[in-house]
Amino acid sequence: MNLENLKDILQQCAPAELLAVSKLQPVEKIRRLYNFGQRNFAENYVQEALVKQQDLEDLSDIQWHLIGHLQKNKAKMVVGKFHLIHSVDSLDLAEVLSRQCDAKNVKQNILLQVNLAAAESKEGFSKTDLLQSWNQLQKLPHLQILGLMTMPPLTEDPQSVRPYFKGLRDLKTELEQSRLDDRHTLQHLSMGTSHDFPVAVAEGATLVRLGTILFGDRPRKG
Repeated sequence: MNLENLKDILQQCAPAELLAVSKLQPVEKIRRLYNFGQRNFAENYVQEALVKQQDLEDLSDIQWHLIGHLQKNKAKMVVGKFHLIHSVDSLDLAEVLSRQCDAKNVKQNILLQVNLAAAESKEGFSKTDLLQSWNQLQKLPHLQILGLMTMPPLTEDPQSVRPYFKGLRDLKTELEQSRLDDRHTLQHLSMGTSHDFPVAVAEGATLVRLGTILFGDRPRKG
């Protein structure tokens, strides 16, 4: 884990905010990055994330993001536990999250995950489904929609995913024109990884999800 270039990475991310993707990484590495000034960390797996939150509860100003696929039966485990859930990929999941928030008397910030590539291996709303569900999503009482997230196909050439980043930015603009109330600010575009984040930033990313470039190679799960 070489953090000597963290300042350079932050400069390359600007004006977007860097999220350190810490899935499968030990808490010691998270603490080390925290000590370098990083405060936003992103996890993929619910159980792993909740254990890390307990192990690192002394870091009172750390902010946790959930970026991995979220099953509806785990919604009750996550509401109120994450600063931002990036991976709300269906109206059904959003409705379950809202009901769980009601039961726990909490509000939850979310992003809507969009599958612009129409890839079967990726979760997310299609553009058509999101536009059709938009009014219903906005009416859910306990969720605050802060923007959109996407994960384009993995390719050798980062420039080849530029159309997906631009498409997400354009979709956000389209949704903003039909907002029903001001609590859904649509301020964020979560897009870009260690492989392609400069392209994402150029296309308007506000949150970039970096793992390997910060932590090194990720251990295998299990």
